[in-house]
Formats: sequence, structure tokens, C-alpha cells
Amino acid sequence: MANVSSVMTSNPACCTASTPLRDVARMMVDNDCGQIPVVDEAQRPIGVVTDRDIATRVVAQGRDANTACASDAMSTPVRTVNLQTSLKDVVCAMEADQIRRVPVVDMDGKLAGIVSIADIALAGKDEATAEVVKEVSERTRH
Repeated sequence: MANVSSVMTSNPACCTASTPLRDVARMMVDNDCGQIPVVDEAQRPIGVVTDRDIATRVVAQGRDANTACASDAMSTPVRTVNLQTSLKDVVCAMEADQIRRVPVVDMDGKLAGIVSIADIALAGKDEATAEVVKEVSERTRH
């Protein structure tokens, strides 16, 4: 079975906890993505900022987006997988944590990539994608 390194997006845009939130949002636009990993000085993921995090933790709370930084919106702890993780195990992690994207780390724990449901779908893993979408989406329905 293929592993995550065969479908992930390598070297994704990332930021630090102190990166201005406006810059994080610009990264999302520039990279056509909805999640930016937040890394420490050693490039290890410590959280993620999603477009939804910005909307719910900053905008909806009436906070000043011009003075906010990534740490004001980020979700933590962050779920990661490593480069050798099988696609099956990635799908299981997404289902278990009900997430649509997972940062991928190398053997030193440094950010190496990110894998999304779309990456799995584009790799032709339609059955796995359908199952993940179903499982992730069930949580959000009330």
C-alpha cells in the first residue's frame, strides 16, 4: 500500500505563532489552501490555523484581526503523521480526529508536507475519500 509521501503536498506554506494573522490569511489565498501549519524554531508543527479558526476565534469574537497573530487563532495540539504512514492509517487518523488535513513530519519531527482529503481523492483513492468525508462530516451535522 502507498504511503502518505506519495500523495502529500511537499513543503507547504507555514508560519510561526507570532506571524501576523493577516499574513497567515494571505498565505491561504496565495497558496489556495484552508490551513497553515504553525511551526516552532526547529520547524516542528505546534498547531494549525484554518480559515474557520480565523472566522470563529478572531472575527466572530470581535477581536482586531489587524493586531492578532497566528497563536490567537491556532488549533492545538496538532495531529501529525510521518512520511512513512500508510494511506490507510492517514485515512483512519482523519476519521478518528474528524479532520480534513494532516501535517506530515519527517523523522526529526520537522514539517515535510501536508495531506488533505483532496490529495487522497486526486490519487484515485475514491473509496477511502468517500469514507473520510462521511466520517468527518458526521460530526458537523446536528
